[in-house]
Amino acid sequence: FAAQRHVLTYMEDAVSQLLENREDISQYGIARFFTEYFNSVRQGTHILFREFSFVQATPHNRASFLRTFWRCFRTVGKNGGKYSSICCYLLTAQEYHCLLQLLCPDFPMELTQKAARIVLMDDAMDCLMSFSDFLFAFQIQFYYSEFLESVAAIYQDLLAGKNPNTVIVPTSSSGQHRQRQPPNDCSPLDGVDTSVFYQCLESLCDRSKYSCPPSALVKEMLSSAQRLTFYGFLLALAKDQGINRALGALPDKGDLFVDPEMDQELEKLVAQVSGLSISGPTSSSGDTANLPLRNSPRINSPWKPLHHWRKMDAESEGSNEETDSSEN
Repeated sequence: FAAQRHVLTYMEDAVSQLLENREDISQYGIARFFTEYFNSVRQGTHILFREFSFVQATPHNRASFLRTFWRCFRTVGKNGGKYSSICCYLLTAQEYHCLLQLLCPDFPMELTQKAARIVLMDDAMDCLMSFSDFLFAFQIQFYYSEFLESVAAIYQDLLAGKNPNTVIVPTSSSGQHRQRQPPNDCSPLDGVDTSVFYQCLESLCDRSKYSCPPSALVKEMLSSAQRLTFYGFLLALAKDQGINRALGALPDKGDLFVDPEMDQELEKLVAQVSGLSISGPTSSSGDTANLPLRNSPRINSPWKPLHHWRKMDAESEGSNEETDSSEN
């Protein structure tokens, strides 16, 4: 059970942060630190602003990151924009990558580009994509990254007429940073035989120690086609709602822009901000420019690793020293 749930990964990370921030933690106790840490793991907020190596370390971390990305930026697809006639903003791969980096500063551009290629196929990589199209393609590329690396190798062998007896399963590090050569979709046969391809995938799923989509759902998805290309397979994975439900990170496409819990939190935040703007006496002209400043109520933010707090404290102390020196 411990290995399946990657308990050791979280224990090592918790102890590492405990040692790194022991001076801050000593103020409120080790027990409280571990309680808050594992509560954040359970809630899925533990991946916020963390390094990419940690974000992709476990399936739970990946699912948490996908869910957080959706909840934070779903309004990109919900609101109308000047570039769209279907009531949603359309962004480029680079712009989606900027959003990803707001949650994970060192998120690799390569993964974003691979997800965009699933949507755009042979189109230019600077083309615009809807939020929903990018999100479901990104989910497949990010969560099943190592699986897709092996599938690409199998597909190339089948195109070349080889029998891929040896399944190559990349490591977590090589799978993220190795440049994947685009499969040759210009084959006269227009791809590979679906039944042979599925047999290879089934064997891969049986051997792989990394996350794979359920074999039964993949078989059902491929049952309607006799031949397929590599990117056709990726696009089918991204669009399959059965695989999306099995992964469990995102809602169905029809419910993608519905999140009552987050909407309720946003309404509370707006109400607090509105309360600040209407409180206190106004001038005869009706503006509040001359109102005395007052402290706003503190709003609890998601849990953040303690090393971020120490970094901010250090920057604050440095800023105070500069101010003191300038006054002298």
